[in-house]
Amino acid sequence: MDKTLPNPMKTHPRIAALALLSVLSTTPGAPAQTPAANVAPAPLATPAKPAATPATTAAPSDELLRRADKIVAELGLSDPDLIARIRDLLARQYAELSAIHGERDAALKAAEAASAGPAAAQAARDHATARQADLHYAFLARISAELTPIQVEQIKDGMTYGVVPKTFRVYQEMLPNLTPAQSIQILAWLTEAREHAMDAGSSKEKHAWFGKYKGRINNYLSKAGYDMKQAERDMFARKNAEAKAAQ
Repeated sequence: MDKTLPNPMKTHPRIAALALLSVLSTTPGAPAQTPAANVAPAPLATPAKPAATPATTAAPSDELLRRADKIVAELGLSDPDLIARIRDLLARQYAELSAIHGERDAALKAAEAASAGPAAAQAARDHATARQADLHYAFLARISAELTPIQVEQIKDGMTYGVVPKTFRVYQEMLPNLTPAQSIQILAWLTEAREHAMDAGSSKEKHAWFGKYKGRINNYLSKAGYDMKQAERDMFARKNAEAKAAQ
């Protein structure tokens, strides 16, 4: 296994430290529970899942291979064979997800044309979700056998535009007095959102998952007594003051 990787503690020390305290692979579809005040939530466990049945045997397109190449390049791997294997696994994952989404959309269109009703449409969505879940866990099992846990996290972030570390950093900057338990909960929910977003078919769908969980986070923080709008104004005021001081 190639262990060459960048030092995450240097670039995002608080994120990396908290990532080590919380489980960063969660169950898609499992609801998160709001913890009691000032009590750190229990770590989220990763259940064992069966291997997925491939949705398609078609080779990934050149576009998907290029997308996978960009993500794998960020891992800092030095073994060309390992780079190629991870690139191919990632590109294949994109291709399989695209096939599932295409079949789901076709089934939804057929249900609508036949006036089959909401039950048929929901059945098509549920079937696609179940197939995605199997594919999700099989993919993670395969790359986890080849990469370190931090490198697996980098793959997940690459598939979701780095929203988890970016958003977590904003919460830390906006609310510098967060308790450790609150920081861990925020990271846990953002991480759970990422597990869903990894399987989404478009940028809009991926960001929608994060939007859903950010709403949950903001409600949680508001109940804890934070004025989120004022916190945002204060953050921008601090940034403007820092920029002026640096001139």
